[in-house]
Amino acid sequence: MNLIKSLLFGLFLFSQFTLNSQILKKNKSKVDEKITKEKKEKDVFKEKIKDLKKIEGLFNLYKDEEKGDLFIEINKNHLDKEFIHFSYIENGISDLGYNKGSYRGSKIFKIKKYFNKIEFIHQNSTYYYDESHPISKNSDANINSPIIASETILVSNNDSSKFLLDAGKLFLNENFKQIKRSNRPGYKGFSLGRLNKTKTKFRTVKNYPENTDLIINYSYDDLLPKYYGSSSVTDSRFVNILVQHTLMKLPENNYQTRFYDSRVGFFSTQINDMISKDSNNQIDLINRWHLVKKNPKLEISEPINPIIFWIENTTPHEFRDIIKEAVESWNFAFEKAGFKNAIRVKIQPEKAKWDAGDIRYNVLRWTSSPSPPFGGYGPSFTNPRTGQILGADIMLEWVYFTNRILYENIYTSSDIKSDDYVINDKITTDYSDDLNICKNSIFTHQNNMFGLINLKTLKYPEILSKDLIRQSLKRLVLHEVGHTLGLTHNFKGSTLLSYDEIQNKDITYEKGLCSSIMEYPSINITLDSENQGLFYDTLPGVYDSWAIQYGYSQINQVDLNKILDRSSDPELSYANDADDMRSTGKGSDPDAMVNDLTSDQVLYSTDRIKLINRLLTNYSNYIEDGMNYEELLNAFNILMKEYSTSLKIISRQIGGVKIDNSKINQNSSNLPFTPVKYDLQKEAFNAISDFGFSPKAFQYSQNMYRILRKQRRGFSTNSDPKIHEKVLSIQRNILSQLLNYTVIRRIVNSSLYGNSYSISEYFNDLTNSIFLEDINSKINSFRQNLQYEYLKNLIRISKITSSNSKIKTNIHYQLKLILDLINDSKTNDLESKIHLDYLKFNIEKLFDK
Repeated sequence: MNLIKSLLFGLFLFSQFTLNSQILKKNKSKVDEKITKEKKEKDVFKEKIKDLKKIEGLFNLYKDEEKGDLFIEINKNHLDKEFIHFSYIENGISDLGYNKGSYRGSKIFKIKKYFNKIEFIHQNSTYYYDESHPISKNSDANINSPIIASETILVSNNDSSKFLLDAGKLFLNENFKQIKRSNRPGYKGFSLGRLNKTKTKFRTVKNYPENTDLIINYSYDDLLPKYYGSSSVTDSRFVNILVQHTLMKLPENNYQTRFYDSRVGFFSTQINDMISKDSNNQIDLINRWHLVKKNPKLEISEPINPIIFWIENTTPHEFRDIIKEAVESWNFAFEKAGFKNAIRVKIQPEKAKWDAGDIRYNVLRWTSSPSPPFGGYGPSFTNPRTGQILGADIMLEWVYFTNRILYENIYTSSDIKSDDYVINDKITTDYSDDLNICKNSIFTHQNNMFGLINLKTLKYPEILSKDLIRQSLKRLVLHEVGHTLGLTHNFKGSTLLSYDEIQNKDITYEKGLCSSIMEYPSINITLDSENQGLFYDTLPGVYDSWAIQYGYSQINQVDLNKILDRSSDPELSYANDADDMRSTGKGSDPDAMVNDLTSDQVLYSTDRIKLINRLLTNYSNYIEDGMNYEELLNAFNILMKEYSTSLKIISRQIGGVKIDNSKINQNSSNLPFTPVKYDLQKEAFNAISDFGFSPKAFQYSQNMYRILRKQRRGFSTNSDPKIHEKVLSIQRNILSQLLNYTVIRRIVNSSLYGNSYSISEYFNDLTNSIFLEDINSKINSFRQNLQYEYLKNLIRISKITSSNSKIKTNIHYQLKLILDLINDSKTNDLESKIHLDYLKFNIEKLFDK
């Protein structure tokens, strides 16, 4: 009985427990439903941003105005979509190449959601796969798609269509763009320290429907720097670089790509066709603006959307009309492509609400920097997938329109490194993001200074000085605008006119000086003021119009090919920076040279040297009462720089091989390689011998040397003129080319396809020119330096183990010949004997090893 009662009581308790559990579960469910309902009613995304300032645009931004924190919204419309990232230097220091206005490149990235993170993935746009081909299914094989950044979602809205990220974790670092450059091995010099994450901050943000701009102050610290920057750095321990990051939509239009062709000079977007069976799978695309005719039926029509440039309100008023005229002069070239008023110019209002950093505007900007790297710079940025130019600016530096000179540019042998002419077959280049760096303005400034010295010393009419400055500014702007239109340099443009034609001022005004405004030509100064024509080109040349015609005409491929087939016309010759011979051992075609003019570079450059000698003889005409002596020193340095440049131009003929870009069966009788004719090489050598090596070279008045004084500032270095060092620097520049191993080897190799200036004759000419004339008399101090420099480099070349046997035997022969000349010398001059004895010692030391 008791057992039954116990069982019944247990069943009762169990039923009560079960009932209570069900009641508790029901109550809990109601509580959960209530909490969920409250959460739905209370959106945590909205709660997070309620006290933040919203900045609407392509990517909505939210700013905490008390703490300065910034947040970025990614919404569902952004996911799995591609965007463009572009950056440029808003302000920096030129010591390290962080120049105001310099572009840092663009890339495509895709946004993806991965669980509770948002990823930003860099898309590789270098390879093309035809989607209809089966191989395209593996288009990502062995191609990296790096994750630029992966950030945790802070909060999302209730329907998970909006996600909030910490913008600081995305951009206050170098994820999207490496700012601090990697130093090359062995680099010793001033560089950035470590990124200070505490001091790095958002300077300002701007937001628009098509793009989001974030301007960031990157702060780098190096508390114990080994090397220091210039005075513009202020404190080398702490450096700030102001960078603008722009996120923008991919253009949605009917832009038609155009293929790059090596016969005409456009910047290009490099793409490889991975399906192609051709021996060359490159399908590079030229960079150009999206211009479409309003009326396609008309031969010449206005574009739907013209290219608009704004002249920044910082531009000096006296320059504005010249700049406007220069920019709009490109419309002459665009008419060849079927466009009228393709380019328009406006002036930024004094109280404009936008600034020049706004990428929606293409702006001609002005700065006045302590150590400017350029006087004009015309960068543009593109869609990395199509080559469409999306925006451009032009930076102009005030210093290049003053009479100040930059000593590091004016009088150095900066085009050679310490042991260049040694022999090194390999050229080392320091790369930066600005692969299209333009030095046109530096050369123009030097040309202007030379031209003004000439006009003043030889008493030319004052009006010519004003014409010179006006023409140089117009040409500078034309050149930089050309870059923003997609055009590269063309260093064969200066060969348009013959020597006789350029002496006729009517021809210079009718045809211009160069076939291309994209050249770095010399200023045109004639020996006779009555024949003075243009100093500089003031309109695009015949080549420029042809290039624009190819790049922008709305015609089919057959007609485009007909345009390209005209490249064999001498007036349309083309060579870019990769071809030019400005640096020692670089390039092979002497027509692709900088600072030259006319198709007869030797004769024109020889005339220039004669003009310089005339100016130095009449230096007293340049002197004015109250003038600072440093102005005379500056004038002397500029003239000697021009002298050096002229010799350098002449030297490129020796061992030169001309290059023709025409294709097989094109209308051209030229072959790809044609060595410079024997007579021209000999003419060039004789000019170098007379004006660079002769005992009569560089013989100027002692009275002039006595007044070449640099103005001392504070406790600066000695101010005495170092004439021997200046002359030797010029001679070293020439020897660096004449004894460059690449040049010597080309003389040997080109003998197999037409070069008749043999290596043995060439070396005999060199030794005779440098030693023979004064071996039995007094050897002046300039010649002593030259002879030792020549011998030193012959010895260097003789030690190269990989040297061609023909080169080694000729070097050995020249060393023996010099030794014989020294042994047979009949000079009675003590200084000359001491000098020759030292040369003999060096040769015998080599032979004794």
